[in-house]
Amino acid sequence: MYFIVVKFETRPEWTDRWLDLVEDFTTATRQEPGNLWFEWSRSVEDPRTFVLVEAFTDDGAGPHVSSPHFAQAMQDLQPALASTPRIVSRQVEGSGWDTMGELQVG
Repeated sequence: MYFIVVKFETRPEWTDRWLDLVEDFTTATRQEPGNLWFEWSRSVEDPRTFVLVEAFTDDGAGPHVSSPHFAQAMQDLQPALASTPRIVSRQVEGSGWDTMGELQVG
């Protein structure tokens, strides 16, 4: 599976509208064959920073970056960004979330 984390630093005037801006991109990506998850979070240290955690099957990542909605998002997001996004993208073993061994509940 491909596991990807991207940090987006927004311009102040776009911060409160960021989730609206990425809504269509998020919906379309979640419907892609091969998408395992596509989840947004906001930094507790810097409210202008949004973190995207996403995963795709081994066959799903290539079509994602070639999709029309990905190309559209790259155009739509650029004016809202204060800096180039930072990314960690790795192919890892597994096919989904595992339980945490160090902390068990129940």
